[in-house]
Amino acid sequence: MTRPLITSAQNTWCPGCGNFALQHTLKNLLSDREKEGKSLDDVVLVSGIGCHAKIADYLNINSFYSLHGRAIPAATGIKLANPALTVICCVGDGDAYAEGLDHLIFAAKRNIDITVIVHNNRVYGLTTGQYTPTSPLGFKGKSTPSGTAEYPLNPVELMLASGAGFIARGYTRKMDLLKGLIREGIAHRGFAFIDVLQICATFFPATDYYDSHVYELPATGSGNFEAACALAREWDYNSDARIALGTFFTRVSPSFEERMIPVPVRKEERERAIQVLLEART
Repeated sequence: MTRPLITSAQNTWCPGCGNFALQHTLKNLLSDREKEGKSLDDVVLVSGIGCHAKIADYLNINSFYSLHGRAIPAATGIKLANPALTVICCVGDGDAYAEGLDHLIFAAKRNIDITVIVHNNRVYGLTTGQYTPTSPLGFKGKSTPSGTAEYPLNPVELMLASGAGFIARGYTRKMDLLKGLIREGIAHRGFAFIDVLQICATFFPATDYYDSHVYELPATGSGNFEAACALAREWDYNSDARIALGTFFTRVSPSFEERMIPVPVRKEERERAIQVLLEART
């Protein structure tokens, strides 16, 4: 008998929030995982601080709330303590691209085997509408009533420069594609990064803009670094250029925990290696 995957916690997201699509995408993936005979006890969801973080309350799996900007190092520690776990890290654009930016870059550089899903609504929704590193030039919010004078960060280009092995962009109104990208990211051996465009129905309702600009990349050809860089620069958050969705780049290389904790061939040896590591840290 499978467990109920949505908890009884009262959901406080605003009606129309893109987080609902991400929640149900993850729920469907977890349900598929159970049907494949895989235990959900081996999955850990780590979240940061922000509207996105409530997903840890609403999904009935192992979860860990981190400090603001610190979800990725918490996820890294969990993965190193038990490399057999599947670690999914949900973060917000303000959470990951501002205070937590250094952790994001170094997780990509190290190639730690976690899947980072960025709920990118391009606004601080929980604190009622301040601009974030991905807000467009001229964004008018609580902290910038005359419009921000900053150009936005390009997360896909940044992750390419940081050495991430799996880089993708999804959109919450393309749930089938989003599900496939997250599934692919979880299956990838090494660091997986998925930037997910979603609306903030209250402070940045950009549905019409996204719907008229997004297009899907072909499923093949994601191993060309130069082509991925060109695609990443195609949309700079301010122009009327098309917005590519899909997998930008993949590359498989030894993960950080494989280099830190060589995995023995025999299961009992591997478990003993993990136990020795845990004892050494206590």
